[in-house]
Amino acid sequence: MILLLTAGFGDGHNTAARNVSAGLARLAPEVATRTVDLSDEAYPFLSPIVKGTYQAMITRTPWLWGKFFRHTAKQKIDRRTDLVVGGFERALDKLLHREKPRGIVCTYLMFQGALQNLREKGRTLPPVFTVITDSITIHPLWLLGPSDRYHVADEDSKSGLIERGVDGKDIVISGFPVHLNFMDHAEDQPPCPAGRILYLPSTGERHVQQTLEALRPLLERGAHLTLPLGKHYRRLYNVTTRFMDSLPHASIQVLGWTPEIPRFLQTHDLVICKAGGAILHEALAAQCPAIIDYIVPGQEEGNAELLTKHDCGVVTLTAAETGSQAARLLANEQAVALRMKENTRPHSMPDASLRIARDVLTHVST
Repeated sequence: MILLLTAGFGDGHNTAARNVSAGLARLAPEVATRTVDLSDEAYPFLSPIVKGTYQAMITRTPWLWGKFFRHTAKQKIDRRTDLVVGGFERALDKLLHREKPRGIVCTYLMFQGALQNLREKGRTLPPVFTVITDSITIHPLWLLGPSDRYHVADEDSKSGLIERGVDGKDIVISGFPVHLNFMDHAEDQPPCPAGRILYLPSTGERHVQQTLEALRPLLERGAHLTLPLGKHYRRLYNVTTRFMDSLPHASIQVLGWTPEIPRFLQTHDLVICKAGGAILHEALAAQCPAIIDYIVPGQEEGNAELLTKHDCGVVTLTAAETGSQAARLLANEQAVALRMKENTRPHSMPDASLRIARDVLTHVST
């Protein structure tokens, strides 16, 4: 059995664990896997409160979260005495005793410190694989304890780990583990000369409303807009419904939760989204240029930098700027969008989940 350790702070950690598990199942269906939110195991009553506080901070007071992120990045945490790490350690000890895994995959920072504490206390551990879910701006807590293998999304992240003292031979540039469906070629869509826009809103209602208004001129000229609202469906229902009613003849598709994000990214000319590690690497996997309209300070800055430095996307600070950038990318028969799409090719790794799974299976005991 292979144990995958994650924590539900944002979507990226759980997405990575889920997709690596799917990769393992495809390559070795006979090998059992179990995915565990170790935060819930260690702190069953406190974990939901902390997760809710985290979500509220990154949504309503991102500046405060950014301050906290940078403060903790500068702090020297003693994993042997830290209370949070101690809680993870106790939960891990029970979990490992019960499950006896052949390998451990970590997709959340801090678990390596708990594992190292157990090692120093004499517990024999299987190989530990760390899947780092952010790019470039990598928090030092990912390195709280050593790992047998580090999987990173890009060359810049590998260089950053080497600068922090990690041996380069222990680092694998595998890409972010996206859904296996990104490896499938999407069916060709009917031509849409005015362009196809995928908008994945994550900001407040007012900003979403302003962004839709900024896209209005493009929709009036025939652009198609796809709006998967997911977990934000109830919150944004009135905003999107009013906007659709104001443009009854526009080509707008509003969805709740959908498994079609890989296909949408493959068939649209651009995506408007936040700078989450999962969604931006999904955009790269699908070779879809991104307009990044929201960045969680600290943890997501490196993700945005990865795309902008390679001219695979742009960052906007206002809804009006998002509209103008969308118009720029789609102008002249999508000339800028096509250029950015070409720039994504060297960074597209739709098979990342299989790459990681293959490496894990190679190094675990039979």
